[in-house]
Amino acid sequence: MSTPSFIPQGYAPILGLYDTQKAIGFIKRIFEDHLCGELNLRRVSAPLFVEAASGLNDDLNGVERPVAFDIPFTGRDAQVVHSLAKWKRMALYRFGFHTGTGLVTDMNAIRRDEELDNLHSVYVDQWDWEKVIAPRDRNKEYLHSVVNSIVKAICDTQKTLRNIYGRMYALPDLREEVTYITTQELEDLYPDLTPKERENRFVKEHKTVFVEQIGAALKSGVPHDGRAPDYDDWSLNGDILFWNDVLGCAFEVSSMGIRVSPETLDRQLTIAGCDDRRELQFHKMLLNGELPQTIGGGIGQSRLCMLLLGKAHICEVQSSIWDPETIRVCKEAGVPIL
Repeated sequence: MSTPSFIPQGYAPILGLYDTQKAIGFIKRIFEDHLCGELNLRRVSAPLFVEAASGLNDDLNGVERPVAFDIPFTGRDAQVVHSLAKWKRMALYRFGFHTGTGLVTDMNAIRRDEELDNLHSVYVDQWDWEKVIAPRDRNKEYLHSVVNSIVKAICDTQKTLRNIYGRMYALPDLREEVTYITTQELEDLYPDLTPKERENRFVKEHKTVFVEQIGAALKSGVPHDGRAPDYDDWSLNGDILFWNDVLGCAFEVSSMGIRVSPETLDRQLTIAGCDDRRELQFHKMLLNGELPQTIGGGIGQSRLCMLLLGKAHICEVQSSIWDPETIRVCKEAGVPIL
């Protein structure tokens, strides 16, 4: 069941409806420039849907149903992407990208099973990026260096935004220094709390946090959160979270990580009970060592706009379909829906 939408008491948008639209466009242009500069990325085009039999669609937590349809003239079934985690790695291979270079693209998805609340919509928009790395870069130090670069790009975007919209100084500075903590360390610190409660407790104190090693079961026997077994290496991945003062919670902006090697894919498929995927084209190529070693992730476009513009609800920064309760709550609070 979805968490009900709410508007914090005393909340009022800093920017009006049309200024918000302009600021969204500005953020999307400026942040992408900063991101490409930090990570040496080049823009490419990406698909809205992929063949169901290709194995390229992201499985997310393994329970979400993709939006699927048949294409009569090809005799094949297609699925609207959940994300482009696997497609990007294949694209780096096909386009011939070299070590140290990567791609970025707009990813637009429909996640029909997504819970609706202040942060979630059935429409997903994000920057999907992927970069070729050398085998020697498969380590925590390299992962952290990339996280630091992404956080710097976000903080630089906030600074640039304030030069255009001085009213944004009403929001606190985002902390550029990142605190790193593993999911097991979080569980050890707060064994009686849920994973989300642990994140809220820790991020409230440290402001900008990378929660790493997501996917495998912890000492309690339960994973911190679900991750598909065939894109991130569960020991070298994580989420970037900022403290959101408007909503008073930890606020995830990006899920990312160093991708599976043939060895880690082999191990994680077995752990997850997904050995049947070994026969899919993407998985065969990866297990055979044909695909490059990569790091990549997704950065929520609407999420980043919410954070930088001080918005209380995702409906203020994207057009989608909302449940009656969300519409009622926003109307009563005087919050405009795009």
